[in-house]
Amino acid sequence: MAAPAQTSKEATFIWQGQDARGKTSKGEVKGTSAAMVKAQLRKQGIKPTKVKKKAKALFGASKPPIKPMDIAIFTRQLATMMKAGIPLVQSFEIVGEGLENPSMKEIVFAIRDDVSAGNHFADAIRKFPRQFDELFCNLVESGEQSGALETMLDRLAMYKEKSEALKSKIKKAMNYPITVLAVAGIVTAILLIKVVPQFAETFSSFGAELPIFTQYVMRISDFMIAWWLYILAGVVAGGFVFKEAKVRSKGFQEALERLSLKLPVFGDIVEKSCLARFTRTLSTTFAAGVPLVDALTSVSGATGNIIFKNASLQIRDDVTSGQQLTASIKATGVFPIMVLQMVSIGEESGALDAMLDKCATFYEAEVDNAVDGLTSMMEPLIMAVLGILVGGLMIAMYMPIFQIGAVV
Repeated sequence: MAAPAQTSKEATFIWQGQDARGKTSKGEVKGTSAAMVKAQLRKQGIKPTKVKKKAKALFGASKPPIKPMDIAIFTRQLATMMKAGIPLVQSFEIVGEGLENPSMKEIVFAIRDDVSAGNHFADAIRKFPRQFDELFCNLVESGEQSGALETMLDRLAMYKEKSEALKSKIKKAMNYPITVLAVAGIVTAILLIKVVPQFAETFSSFGAELPIFTQYVMRISDFMIAWWLYILAGVVAGGFVFKEAKVRSKGFQEALERLSLKLPVFGDIVEKSCLARFTRTLSTTFAAGVPLVDALTSVSGATGNIIFKNASLQIRDDVTSGQQLTASIKATGVFPIMVLQMVSIGEESGALDAMLDKCATFYEAEVDNAVDGLTSMMEPLIMAVLGILVGGLMIAMYMPIFQIGAVV
């Protein structure tokens, strides 16, 4: 009985060769053998002169992750190349060579090889679902079918750039106070564990009763000295559990998203960002010729919040049953009057995508202004908190010294 044939594993090969014009080029490609890679290169019009398997990194060094901004840059560069009249496969080659992220470069060259082998661009990027979401793939497919791929890529690039700029603003608003307060907590803990005990030794020789405030701070210091290791372990464990629950538990994630809309100050920013993403995504997909029902399905996954996701799905179901978009949006009770008015005008004038685009621009500007205002407000507030924490500790430690000086 014959043994079953073993399937060769794919590996990354480094190649060097000459194109039809005699120009030397090089790159990386995946394949099962050097012979297969050479045959693949010849089909692309390249005469291979050197093909070898890429050596594995020492200690299995991990590749840098691909960030959403890497996708936005790739889309913008590809749109620019195609607008200049450069063929798609050659555009991949030029864009890929200019990318700094090796992980992104590898994906671009894999897409290039797939497209040069005769596959559709949309089918090629669907092999990388973590980097290219369903909305991205659907819009590329729509562009290919309509023969306006360069226009669609330009719209996608604009959509990605605005989406990432909006996310960056939100992260800035959230991360700044959290980071500063975390640093303040660390500094306070160090003072309580290392500095206050030095003063306590000095005060023990005074033989007089210490001020209440100083006694209170010293008790906190004693508690921190005895339990700081457990507190640190609890904070680390709590952070890990929170992160894992956010990733693994859908219910916990949805509860956080609902809570984020109810937070003072921050909730308003989150709501406006969701409205901006809703209108921007719907404008982009509708302008691309995607049917409204399909567009609303894509929008539901792009809003970034369970409240707006459920509202988008409800709107989709209502539109499917024959209701107008304006009436469907109003029925959710989630969207403000401005969105309703802009959608109503867009439906009546036949310029829904333009009205949604204006609405998205408005809410993006609102988020910018809200974040700038929050940052301006938080800076003096954070300075006050730092002053109270550090200054309060110093006052507590020097109060006994001042009392002794007054007695003397």
